[in-house]
Amino acid sequence: MGWLSRKIDKQLAAYQRELIDIHYQEVDTMYRQIRGWRHDYRNHIQVMKALAEGGDLEGLRRYLDELETDLSTVDTVIKTGNPMADAIINSKISLARAKDIPVTIDAHVPVKLKMSELDLCCILGNLFDNAIEANLALPAGERMIRVYMDMKGTQLYISFTNFTASRKMQKVGGRFRSTKGEGHGFGLIRIDSIIDRLYGYVSRNSEDGAFTTEILIPQI
Repeated sequence: MGWLSRKIDKQLAAYQRELIDIHYQEVDTMYRQIRGWRHDYRNHIQVMKALAEGGDLEGLRRYLDELETDLSTVDTVIKTGNPMADAIINSKISLARAKDIPVTIDAHVPVKLKMSELDLCCILGNLFDNAIEANLALPAGERMIRVYMDMKGTQLYISFTNFTASRKMQKVGGRFRSTKGEGHGFGLIRIDSIIDRLYGYVSRNSEDGAFTTEILIPQI
């Protein structure tokens, strides 16, 4: 059985590298968008100065109204307190919203964690990817992802809830059945292996069309 274990380890490692590459590409896209916003707002300031100097108060008012609407997009950037968590969460939120999936999030993460940024990236990335994929099977108006992260004593608590097409998902061999195929299965295995290595705890529950994953990871 040693050869089978080594084969699975190689497949997991390959999947992990691919996953990290995807996550960092998404983060890079988000930062490029932020840099674009900064450039645009320098131009906005120049336009408003020109309108003010020309005495066009009505034009300035209309421009400010448009700018206020645009700012609502900028204000959606989530700040948890931890740079890596901010990067992966915001990139995934952008991806979810592009697929008409509303995301509600309340996250507070210490700047420094005992766990590595790589582990944090893999856990959050997989949780988001699984939740996004599950939502795509639903009509646009019924989609939802809810995320909560905070410290509970000395442990980092992570909770993800999303709606699913089935009212109650079925377990196979102690695991919930995957709807995405091999890659999705490796994502779940990867999360569990990280949690196990960090002496953490993971719980998954499917009830009334909602799927919830709860994780506790010691930080001492």
